[in-house]
Amino acid sequence: MAKTIVIKQIGSPIRRPAKQRATLIGLGLNKMHRTRELEDTPSVRGMIRSISHMVEIVEEKG
Repeated sequence: MAKTIVIKQIGSPIRRPAKQRATLIGLGLNKMHRTRELEDTPSVRGMIRSISHMVEIVEEKG
């Protein structure tokens, strides 16, 4: 069973660089307080790290 991670968007992409907005969209987040369950891979962790001020890790499964 693969590890998964649940993330929640807590910050707005307004007045953020286009790269950070694109990262949010790549993670499947585009509106405040939405959550996504994603596979816990190094690439996803890197994306989360680059926008850590706009998302929070809600739960880690596996």
